[in-house]
Amino acid sequence: MYVGDEGIVEPSGASFRKGVDVSVRSQILKNIYADVDVNFANPRFKNEPEGMNYVPLAPTLTSSGGISYQSKFGLQGSLRYRYMADRTANEDNTVIAKGYTVLDATLNYVLSNFTISLSCQNFLNEVWNEAQFDTLSQLKGEAIPVSEIHFTPGTSRFVKAGISWKF
Repeated sequence: MYVGDEGIVEPSGASFRKGVDVSVRSQILKNIYADVDVNFANPRFKNEPEGMNYVPLAPTLTSSGGISYQSKFGLQGSLRYRYMADRTANEDNTVIAKGYTVLDATLNYVLSNFTISLSCQNFLNEVWNEAQFDTLSQLKGEAIPVSEIHFTPGTSRFVKAGISWKF
């Protein structure tokens, strides 16, 4: 359990998770490959009453995957995604941590010992929240504390280029 005022995580009760994980890999064409991983779970606390037994921030549906290209002439590229569904941020499911989908793209050219690369994280410049916590806070002048999501924003579109040399 996250305690925002102290910035610590305290142990909570026993929990269980039932779920399914699926992974698929395929060579679509001679130089084109695809992969997808999907994870579904139903996390709950064991010894809590129904409706008060949600595990805060435990993912219920996640997925990652992409499509990749590799030529015999040194050109490589991929378009990959990361997905996390909305999930509860507290034990009674009244505060929701927002899910997200982020696309990343890479392009590489390999020539002997040199690699020239270009990558773009968050290709579509999606606005998303990375770390999210339900925190009880009270500002000066507020009559009572408010339970709300405090978050770290996800990285906006970021492009980088590189050259590497293997020796």
